[in-house]
Amino acid sequence: MTKKEISSGVVHKVPVDLRRAITSSSTVIKAWDSLTPLGRNEWICWVTSVKKKETRENHIGRVCAEILEGKRRPCCWAGCPHRGDN
Repeated sequence: MTKKEISSGVVHKVPVDLRRAITSSSTVIKAWDSLTPLGRNEWICWVTSVKKKETRENHIGRVCAEILEGKRRPCCWAGCPHRGDN
């Protein structure tokens, strides 16, 4: 089986569950890789910042759907606390 490589974020590495969802579709991989490193970082942080498993699964599904819709960053989220401008 060929390992599918995808781009990471600025600070964060892509967690296994999010990586699995992104690599399940070549269209999602292409959309993910078209994001800026900062944009990918914010999506990763948006997924990993939640506490409940159900919420995390929901966020992962939304990442895939929303980047395919053309969203570049999570909507209505204050942003990754690791950004220097927050």
